[in-house]
Amino acid sequence: PGRFLTSKEQFHAYLRDRGEPRGQGEEEQEEEGEEEVGIEPPAKRVRAESIGRDKESREDAAAEEKEAAERKRARGQNKSRPCVKPNHYEQNRLCPSVTQGCADKCFFGTRCRFLHDVGEYMGLKPPDLGHRCVLFETFGKCTYGVTCRFAQAHLGDSFQNIINTELAKQWEGKALVRNNLSKDLQHQLRKRKFSFQKAEEFLRGLAKPRGDGNKGGKATGCSAEEQEVSNCTTPQEGSGDDATCPVLPEQREDPKADGLQSPSPRDDEEASSIQTVGPVTDEDVIKLRPCEKRKLEIQGKLYLAPLTTCGNLPFRRICKRLGADVTCGEMAVCTNLLQGQASEWALLKRHHTEDIFGVQLEGAFPDTMTKCAELLNQTIEVDFVDINVGCPIDLVYKKGGGCALMTRSNKFEQIVRGMNSVLDVPLTVKIRTGVQEKINLAHKLIPKLREWGAAMVTLHGRSREQRYTRSADWDYIAECAQVASPMPLFGNGDILSYEDANRAMQMGVSGIMIARQVPGGALIKPWLFTEIKEQRHWDISSSERFELLRDFTNYGLEHWGSDTQGVEKTRKFLLEWLSFLCRYIPVGLLEFLPQKINERPPYYLGRDYLETLMASQNVDDWIRISELLLGPVPPSFTFLPKHKANSYR
Repeated sequence: PGRFLTSKEQFHAYLRDRGEPRGQGEEEQEEEGEEEVGIEPPAKRVRAESIGRDKESREDAAAEEKEAAERKRARGQNKSRPCVKPNHYEQNRLCPSVTQGCADKCFFGTRCRFLHDVGEYMGLKPPDLGHRCVLFETFGKCTYGVTCRFAQAHLGDSFQNIINTELAKQWEGKALVRNNLSKDLQHQLRKRKFSFQKAEEFLRGLAKPRGDGNKGGKATGCSAEEQEVSNCTTPQEGSGDDATCPVLPEQREDPKADGLQSPSPRDDEEASSIQTVGPVTDEDVIKLRPCEKRKLEIQGKLYLAPLTTCGNLPFRRICKRLGADVTCGEMAVCTNLLQGQASEWALLKRHHTEDIFGVQLEGAFPDTMTKCAELLNQTIEVDFVDINVGCPIDLVYKKGGGCALMTRSNKFEQIVRGMNSVLDVPLTVKIRTGVQEKINLAHKLIPKLREWGAAMVTLHGRSREQRYTRSADWDYIAECAQVASPMPLFGNGDILSYEDANRAMQMGVSGIMIARQVPGGALIKPWLFTEIKEQRHWDISSSERFELLRDFTNYGLEHWGSDTQGVEKTRKFLLEWLSFLCRYIPVGLLEFLPQKINERPPYYLGRDYLETLMASQNVDDWIRISELLLGPVPPSFTFLPKHKANSYR
């Protein structure tokens, strides 16, 4: 491994020369300011040996100390990063009515600011990015027509869109992506006409004062019958009775039971208006008991964590192909979903290859979370719904969401009970060890979560103060797994190899969640799922990794589109992924296996030029990789990663 080590200057000089060998004179010029090969890069340490030599060297060391301190404080998000949307293309866009084949029905008429002449548009359109269109080759038809940046693959005479009818028939009527936001549903949400009957019923129960002296704010919204029913899955400690679920007809606290005895004319009209197909069930009038709900059978499976920004649908398809069993959408804010924001609903989309799929919600109050749960229960197809109680960022924490719910037990209980009462699918919760570093709270909350109705808990072995630094506390996760029994508990943190996964499973957890784990995990090493299932270290080559990037871009073009907007959105998410992927160290270059969580490698040259290019921490090199897949970037293109931890200098 020592022969691969190099200095910072040699590393960047190698990339500048595109891997070509350099002359002896050029090498001597580079060696003048270089450090000894094999030690840490200059950007990540302080050259203590140079201090005290002379005044100039002391100034250099002080400057490096200042730079290192600034880098150490780099955490969180780059909130003021530049916008990468190609605005200059907006001036010469083709009107959507033309691409949809109804140019004479443009809603704006003469006031439309887009082009309606296809010939004029083609004269102003930027050159195509390639000769192959992934949409045309996969589905037999490219819906973007002349606006496609690979249009030469499917344009005939007079700019007519060619269709492969035989291939197109194979995909006709198949829903490749589900959970889309319809215009009708968006209109209902924006006009606040969507009915939240079950949620409002639960929230009315919160407002009612209890006879036992509890205040309205501490009411659980759970009737005596529901409390009796909860014993189906969580028998009380010390009771010798088996887990039965007696039906008590004399108890009448359930308003739905009253409604069945004396239905109003309005209820009759609503019931008669429901169109049913197939066998008649009573699920619309009789609430499912907890023991009758669909079970979440994922014990021992590999769970891809919901990853903000990078955990998009194309990336999940990559991980699914590499061995992930369970996938989950990115964190969605419940208030944005209730407002019908299309960008937030896009986080809920599910590809047909995701056989076990869930969505993750973030919120701070029982009213919005319960209503959002009922909304999703009626409108999308998921196997479970997860509550994010592990988000450490200030924007979420200061509003009472994320990790803050761990210290707001009353609101937390109301949220879990409320969401569980309106969902027909299992409810899971993702938490951290606690808020402060040395004050653990998870072991106290887990028994309560089991009582409140959670089907599963995922525990990240770090506190909010630790965020993503230091090692995860797997001894504490093992303690919590014993406390959680018989409820499944998944562990999360520092799973970088199949050996780490084996040690984690020996801790007594029901399964493991693979997340970002800097500098490892799914974002740096998506083939980790394959390594765990095959119980081996995969020395993946640079060409194999490049093919994964190519597949990601193809999936991105399918998902976001092959026009200019889709290409640039695919490039944006590709660059975000590359900002993590550059931290991977090839197995064949490591001195010992496996790589550890807190190890930062020195600069090294890969076994070929592409492997060295993929190891670069320079944004310009990430952009160069994107140009190999998506063509040249627009003029004056800039990129800055969303997370400051990836903004290397």
